Amino acid sequence: MPQYSIYGAPEFAMLNVDLQPGEKIVAESGAMVAMTENMQIKTSSRGGVLKGLKRKLLGGESFFQNTYWPEGAPGRIHFAAGAPGDIIQATLQPGETMMMMSTAFICSSESVQLDTKWGGAKGFFSGVGLFLLKATGPGDVFMSAYGAVHPVRVDGTYIVDTGHIVAFPETVQYHIRKVGGIKSLFFSGEGIVAEFTGQGTVWLQTRNPNGLAEFLHPFRKVERHNN
Repeated sequence: MPQYSIYGAPEFAMLNVDLQPGEKIVAESGAMVAMTENMQIKTSSRGGVLKGLKRKLLGGESFFQNTYWPEGAPGRIHFAAGAPGDIIQATLQPGETMMMMSTAFICSSESVQLDTKWGGAKGFFSGVGLFLLKATGPGDVFMSAYGAVHPVRVDGTYIVDTGHIVAFPETVQYHIRKVGGIKSLFFSGEGIVAEFTGQGTVWLQTRNPNGLAEFLHPFRKVERHNN
């Protein structure tokens, strides 16, 4: 595992990774902030064209991913997410799987496999999308949150607003459902939630991107046309 540190958390986190010769890290396109001059980069569709298209079209990730490694001496590289917030790290054992929202992935060990998983038809209305990203170990994966991260230990059943989910292990099962009746769905602002069952840690984010969009909507510029 390369040495890493996280600065600026939880509001504006940036990930610094120190790599020794022979160590590699794979990152989402556009996540790199800065790096030492001896860092090398290779851009490719990991897993082949079909897997790259699947991540792009179904999971919302980039078709291409970048692999970085230092040449001749140790190197350092910095990563950051597009939205302001925190960064979390998880170490996956061989065969262990982490599910995450489509915008959460920043980078991972080269050994981590990234795929997509069907999230259920109700994902159309939940704000999480139809598909989730699926990271399978061994290796380390780094994920971003909008706002600060709050881990919740699930032991039984726990209900979470879908817009506040960052990631959860495959040991925790979930399904999307509505809260209350039809009025709750359209007027309460709390109509769709994820109900988690099982045992494991669910990572939540303190801010909801859908809430930001709703807050900004009244301030958007509306172009008027004269007839």
